[in-house]
Amino acid sequence: MRVPDRIVGCVFEPLWDLYEGSRRLKTMRELASRQFDDVAVLDQRRSRRLNGIVVEAAAHVPFWRERFASAGIDPEQVHHIADLAALPLMTKTDVRGRLDDMINDRFDRADLTPAKTGGSTGTALHVFCDRDGIELRNGAALLADTWSGWSLGQPTAAVWGNPPVPRSLRSKLRRQLKDRVIYLDTMKLDEAAVATFVADWRCMRPGLLFGHAHSLFLFAEMAREWAAELNPRGIVATSMMLLDHERRVIEDVFGVPVTNRYGCEEVSLIACECERHQGMHLNDEHCWVELLRDDGTPCAPGEDGRIVVTEFVNKGMPMLRYEVGDRGVLHDRPCPCGRPGRLLRSLTGRTADFLVARDGSRVAGISLIENTLTRLPGIGQLQVVQDDLEHILLNVAPADGWNEDVAAELIAVFSESLGGGHEVRIEIMERIPREANGKYRFSICRIPVTGGSRGR
Repeated sequence: MRVPDRIVGCVFEPLWDLYEGSRRLKTMRELASRQFDDVAVLDQRRSRRLNGIVVEAAAHVPFWRERFASAGIDPEQVHHIADLAALPLMTKTDVRGRLDDMINDRFDRADLTPAKTGGSTGTALHVFCDRDGIELRNGAALLADTWSGWSLGQPTAAVWGNPPVPRSLRSKLRRQLKDRVIYLDTMKLDEAAVATFVADWRCMRPGLLFGHAHSLFLFAEMAREWAAELNPRGIVATSMMLLDHERRVIEDVFGVPVTNRYGCEEVSLIACECERHQGMHLNDEHCWVELLRDDGTPCAPGEDGRIVVTEFVNKGMPMLRYEVGDRGVLHDRPCPCGRPGRLLRSLTGRTADFLVARDGSRVAGISLIENTLTRLPGIGQLQVVQDDLEHILLNVAPADGWNEDVAAELIAVFSESLGGGHEVRIEIMERIPREANGKYRFSICRIPVTGGSRGR
């Protein structure tokens, strides 16, 4: 028997938080009550939180104590992100090489929550977060989910890679009584799996459809072919860039707007669209996001730059001025919803996914892909791989309309966009292969990026 959503949201959810000693729902309510605060009030909170995490890191984390001393920074005097301008960016190489020195000495690593991400190199990156930080992160994510139209207590349908399988009685009860989530494993995105997922959907009637952006698009196409009438209250796309034409397909099939959300394993939620869908609100309560030019100076609104995050909530392994590896563009205006703070207008891709033109400039591979997918017929999926300046590989999953003329134009577009004279080879495949985590990667550049190069 399906438990009514209101009982789950009003009874089971709070009781489970009480049982676990969690502050997740409390955090969500606090953030909801503050989301329209004046920007000056928000800045005061950010200043206090920045100072608190910097002082904590300097006192208890060897890596940061060393870095602050080398940069000549007095942690007590840090109140604005500009006060950390002399602090070198924290990189994935730092995390891999100095992990032991990055753990707060007030915590036992065994008590921290681990996370692992592969990143663009395929080499695992291990990070940790204390329990309180996890609760704060989860509370922020819950609030962001409500911006999609979903309400606490409604079930969730997740299109996700390697979904967790409940093993213990406790975890099974949690999934049945509280989480109530059904999964479509993106590693098994075939007709049989989708048929089971749709059947489960009709029993569970989820309020939220959540998943990798491109996987949601593929599921939407299959649901449209089957004329499956599925009616979520909200849709959240995350973990991959949401392309405009994919957003249109998903919204057309399910009849509700897609909420675009951006985050990563290392620092969780970074930005999310609200109900107005005019850009992604930066998670200012929990982190300070910088967009930097390649020379390290701050970007102006409308200018593409590297995304750097300083998180306030993770004391177990503080992430200060952490270069995520992605690039984005800030909006030049606030959101019409009335929430204060800056908006991330768009993500332009991972730094490792920018292709390199003959003159040394970088070109957003994902933009080239979206342009060709929407303009040329016969292309179901497209992936570009650049190993050097001379050669480009285009992996193509054809659709109706694919022919030699389309192939020739596709080759010309990529060669001309990168300066001309390339050897462009097309390989036909049934579907673009997924990464080990179930996500898709559509632009891959294996040419090392040097500082000071310009993007376009």
